[in-house]
Amino acid sequence: MVRLNAGLVIPRGPGGAAEQLAAIQLAESRGVEQVWSTAGGPSPDPVTTFAAAAATTRRVRLGSSVIPVYPIHPVTLASQVLALEGIAPGRFRIGIGTSHRPSVEGMYGLTMNRPLSYLREHLTILRALLWRGDVAHTGEFFTVKASLPDGAALPRTPLLISALRENAFRLAGELSDGAITWMAPVDYILKTAIPAMERGAEKARRRERPPVVAHIPVAITRDRDAARAAFRTQFPVYAKLPFYAAMFKDAGYPVTMRGEMTDALVDALCVSGNPATVKYRLGQFREAGLDELIVSHVIVKDAAEELEHLSTILADIP
Repeated sequence: MVRLNAGLVIPRGPGGAAEQLAAIQLAESRGVEQVWSTAGGPSPDPVTTFAAAAATTRRVRLGSSVIPVYPIHPVTLASQVLALEGIAPGRFRIGIGTSHRPSVEGMYGLTMNRPLSYLREHLTILRALLWRGDVAHTGEFFTVKASLPDGAALPRTPLLISALRENAFRLAGELSDGAITWMAPVDYILKTAIPAMERGAEKARRRERPPVVAHIPVAITRDRDAARAAFRTQFPVYAKLPFYAAMFKDAGYPVTMRGEMTDALVDALCVSGNPATVKYRLGQFREAGLDELIVSHVIVKDAAEELEHLSTILADIP
């Protein structure tokens, strides 16, 4: 069986940044090689938490999944990445994405027009600064002229984008260092996402497509009904978001008239079972063609015990 190549989502819990930092440290101590954190809204900023984690850990890699692009200017994000790379060079991957209209327009009061075009410009500016050291860009959304300080090392931090539907996956294949999925059925990733990324890479004349990093919720339990209930409790909103509902329909798992996930959709998204079964299923996904996995812990009963089992799986100890 291939190596799992899987990382763990560290949620932004009620304990704030201190709790998240402790969770990152614990994950490293258990042998987890990659952790990911979500971002957005008035909650602790993962980039700031990553700076603290970089200073208090030695090996674990840190990734954002994902930073919404509308509230943050690409030059500002580049400056944050430079700070991270100065503390722990080479341990970061930055995932960015458009987020959703209810957040962008409802929370921030910003206008969300042509989100993929906006993301393309944001990514183009960010890559130029972090990989080339300077940028002169005039586009539909940004006019930017900036360069790194004289003598500054180029961090060349990998830049990934979130992707839900075919156009976004094509963009990922064309310009990014990887596509991050979130709540996407595995068969949809294999049949729709990866071929779209390949077309994007071919359009840009890249030698090979960038990797797909697939989000997989996992419940450590043999009770499938309990796993479904826990999943629905932990991830209640996605079926009601238009972008996700459209993707679920494309994947062959439309939500109900009331905007709820069917059991078939939950089963397509969430892996459950004892530790051996979970590790086998994740290995199957890797063998099927998923390049890398992002695993979210779906808490069923005993959060600490389940997380310990899951961490052991992700550490990929023979």
